[in-house]
Amino acid sequence: MSAFEKATAVRRRGESSEYDTASNDARYDAELDPGWNIGDKPNGGYLLAVLARAACDAVGTEHPLAVTAHYLRAPESGPAEIRTEVVRSGRRASTSRAVLWQGDKPYLDATVTSGRLGDVAADWAEGGPPDMPPPEECDGRGNPNFPISLFDNVEMRVDPATMAFDLETGKPIPNGTPAERYWFRLRDGAEPDVMSLLIAVDCAFPTVFHLGRFGWAPTVELSVLLRGLPAPGWLACEAHTRLVAGGWFDEEASVWDSTGRLVAQSRQLALAGGEPPQPAT
Repeated sequence: MSAFEKATAVRRRGESSEYDTASNDARYDAELDPGWNIGDKPNGGYLLAVLARAACDAVGTEHPLAVTAHYLRAPESGPAEIRTEVVRSGRRASTSRAVLWQGDKPYLDATVTSGRLGDVAADWAEGGPPDMPPPEECDGRGNPNFPISLFDNVEMRVDPATMAFDLETGKPIPNGTPAERYWFRLRDGAEPDVMSLLIAVDCAFPTVFHLGRFGWAPTVELSVLLRGLPAPGWLACEAHTRLVAGGWFDEEASVWDSTGRLVAQSRQLALAGGEPPQPAT
């Protein structure tokens, strides 16, 4: 079992007063691993993978196809409960709901459509992987002034042209274009799978850093489409923002596998950290 599989594992509770056999709803136990945190909170993509495992198990499917999640509040690392609800069970696609609870509060509410993905070639695709230097010419270090334990388990190498801070000092170097290109893989050598794509789309530094909006940028809603089984090797990723307004920003991400196939797409809404830069006087 890889570190990622272990950290996102869920355990279904047996039939009891907490398991509704009539509706086929179930509850799962999970242990949120602090090794996948950004600061002192779990990464949003990591949390999504935990919920997707429970949601797929609830309907007996192999892969998530589309996941939409609302982040109600940030959970702590440690024990958590996932309550699932079967919305529809179908032959080709099933839909279930999974809600992450700690104590008496829900923290993350996700709807998951699941089924089985293949590794067939696309019938048609617009564009291809981003043009960026190979992984060995990109830097995998994070900001030295901010702890990111996620990078103990995930290797992310950012295209130097899209790095928003100095790697030695952490000093901001925004370039005015809210976009980031990066390579992704699991640090323990495990090859990418469908569940790990949920982290790949959400591990970029907030693209609004390049607009001088530095600070915590919590995700409020995240939707991910899983488009295929990723081939072994590095994943090429690109994220960008289209609009920043009223303290909110969107971030779209795309992920290609080592063969150049588009295997994941996402869009999220998040709060923009920091204050807008003021014009010079």
